[in-house]
Amino acid sequence: QVHLVESGGGLVQAGGSLRLSCAASERTFSRYTMAWLRQAPGKEREFVAVIGWNGGTKYFADFVKGRFTISRDNAKSTVSLQITSLKPEDTAVYYCAADSSRTIGGSSYYTALGSYDYWGQGTQVTVSS
Repeated sequence: QVHLVESGGGLVQAGGSLRLSCAASERTFSRYTMAWLRQAPGKEREFVAVIGWNGGTKYFADFVKGRFTISRDNAKSTVSLQITSLKPEDTAVYYCAADSSRTIGGSSYYTALGSYDYWGQGTQVTVSS
């Protein structure tokens, strides 16, 4: 069982930046593919970004457009999401998720919510205009 805890959310003005972090309890964190997903009010949860177990594989949702950076520190069992040029439409609860299957897939696999078997509780990001 992997316990994931997100932090770093908050209220920020449009154009600002935030760094979200996710800490994992699992000592074998380095074996997991890690992702960030988000859910805006009244909308379905959607994929944001993913990073492979060694940091070499990364995918981003189309709406990211270079504004988001995902990174991980396997020694600290953390994964981070740096968000710049925030827009009001980025307002959502951001979730950290882990895929323990060690599947090496394409973007269609990584962007599917069902690929992740462990989820955090989420951190709220609110962007004011």
